[in-house]
Amino acid sequence: MKVLYFAWLRERLDRDSDEIDIPASVETVADLMDFLAARDEGFALAAENRALIRAAVDEELVDHDASVRGARTVALFPPMTGG
Repeated sequence: MKVLYFAWLRERLDRDSDEIDIPASVETVADLMDFLAARDEGFALAAENRALIRAAVDEELVDHDASVRGARTVALFPPMTGG
């Protein structure tokens, strides 16, 4: 699975993506963020306030309880504003 990072999340991590194999225990976006935080202190610090992070699974906006099983990509980013 490819995890994409955007905006200040990308800047804080100093990378725009990770290619990872997720364990069977990772079923939702929230589980994925917990998994990433456990393996990467930088992600844990950057994503400390999970309410500020939005997600898209295979280019579809989703809530943190959405499944990531079988996903090719998960994008994590701050809330967007229009204009």
